[in-house]
Amino acid sequence: MGSHILDALNVRVEGQGDKFLVFAHGFGTDQSAWQRILPFFTPYYRVILFDLVCAGSVNPDYFNFRRYTNLEAYVDDLLNILDTLGVDRCFYVGHSVSAMIGILASIRRPELFTKLIMIGASPRFLNDKDYHGGFEQEEIESVFVAMEANYEAWVKGFAPLAVGADVPAAVREFSRTLFNMRPDITLFVSRTVFNSDLRGILGLVKVPCCVIQTSKDVSVPASVAKYLKNHLGGKATVEMLRTEGHLPHLSAPAMLAPVIRRALSR
Repeated sequence: MGSHILDALNVRVEGQGDKFLVFAHGFGTDQSAWQRILPFFTPYYRVILFDLVCAGSVNPDYFNFRRYTNLEAYVDDLLNILDTLGVDRCFYVGHSVSAMIGILASIRRPELFTKLIMIGASPRFLNDKDYHGGFEQEEIESVFVAMEANYEAWVKGFAPLAVGADVPAAVREFSRTLFNMRPDITLFVSRTVFNSDLRGILGLVKVPCCVIQTSKDVSVPASVAKYLKNHLGGKATVEMLRTEGHLPHLSAPAMLAPVIRRALSR
């Protein structure tokens, strides 16, 4: 996409202040997922928003199935955005897979990031010896089969589980952005995410990190937050939110925003 990346990925810069703050959305959403969070930050930061290339809000022609076979291609996009905007230092808030994209970007360009804040992050979703990621391989394969067989039915079942908390508006919003994605892209990205294993590179992360985890998340066990804290190479803290679900920025923005602001100030 080259120099057209700002248009292609719908990059926006909002707010005011001397410091840049990046909000990077996770799988199944787009930058609109941050709308309820933004008012807490735009008076103090220049907030950078963008859509992952797999988001339904991006022209699907931009999604290159040969290129986006691993997370490094998404890291390339993130760094390209920051370089094109002339950003030489920023805070980074990443949800789910974008938390891992931020980790990889910070290893490649540590001087670019003041702090990483990771919401619902996981270096590996599959269980392994002495590691509880939350899913067995057979469970993941059955999810892929369900997505392929009837995408609409899968979305209707998955969205409430992922949101977790009893917030119908958040379920509707997550369903909307999932339905906006082309099903073949959704399946491809899901395979990429669930087959990723970044445990081996966590020690290379020297940028200070804050891991934010809800008390019950169907996608990420609470033990994963502790695992991240113990294996990240730099200073790391964990903040537990007294709410359920994988998308607290949709379901509990007023609870999440102060935690992010506190993490930014430390």
